[in-house]
Amino acid sequence: MSGTGDKRRAAVLGSPIAHSLSPVLHRAAYRELGLGDWTYDRFDVDEEALPAFLAGLGDEWAGLSLTMPLKRAVIPLIDEVSETAGSVEAVNTVVFTDDGRRLGDNTDIPGMVAALRERGIEQVESAAILGAGATASSALAALARICTGEVVAYVRGDARAAEMRQWGERLGVEVRTEDWADAARALTAPLVVSTTPAGATDALAASLPERPATLFDVLYDPWPTELAARWSAYGGAVVGGLDLLLHQAVLQVERMTGRSPAPLDAMRKAGEHALASR
Repeated sequence: MSGTGDKRRAAVLGSPIAHSLSPVLHRAAYRELGLGDWTYDRFDVDEEALPAFLAGLGDEWAGLSLTMPLKRAVIPLIDEVSETAGSVEAVNTVVFTDDGRRLGDNTDIPGMVAALRERGIEQVESAAILGAGATASSALAALARICTGEVVAYVRGDARAAEMRQWGERLGVEVRTEDWADAARALTAPLVVSTTPAGATDALAASLPERPATLFDVLYDPWPTELAARWSAYGGAVVGGLDLLLHQAVLQVERMTGRSPAPLDAMRKAGEHALASR
């Protein structure tokens, strides 16, 4: 799929989608790789509109990036789902093969692992997750690859607590759940992964220990979050949402274009510039 002279298309789908940085990252990669005939756009598509959108795609399409609320909705509409994507029932990448098949994958999980590895985090003895939901399940899947011990998830409500324990059983991770009211306890963990919406962890910033370890905050806009800013000020290591977006996009570019390695540095510079301009 990497023919330089072929006009190929890719895009990110979701709703809402106007905020997405994916076009910035993918276009930067195309420029660096010399893929002048490749384009990458964004389309506001919800679950109801997804089947018709997929049905209308022509042979020029190489792949799609998917964000909320489409990561689960797309599964019945594609031909094959990778083991990684199936493990969390979430597809964020669809690659179209030359014979017309649609292959679903999840680059969020290996993207998280790669973002941590870039900061020197290869393995941890334990970890904490703030929040529940789709991103938290991907975080659990990533921790299944690097965490040798217990993961404590701080959530609101019994239903979400039960769901996180079920994900842990499915992914082979030892998960203990605690009430969100006690989330300040999470801050002493060797690795804290925050999967919450903007503002949800602001109150925790005042409870940081003197020497925090590593925070992985999946948000990138607004950035830094109050927790991430305080964490950095206390000398802790911080991995941000742009790191995650970047590393999962690198994998998407490689799978859609067939070209490897994707230009990580050029993509990072483009993403940082776009965020600074907002």
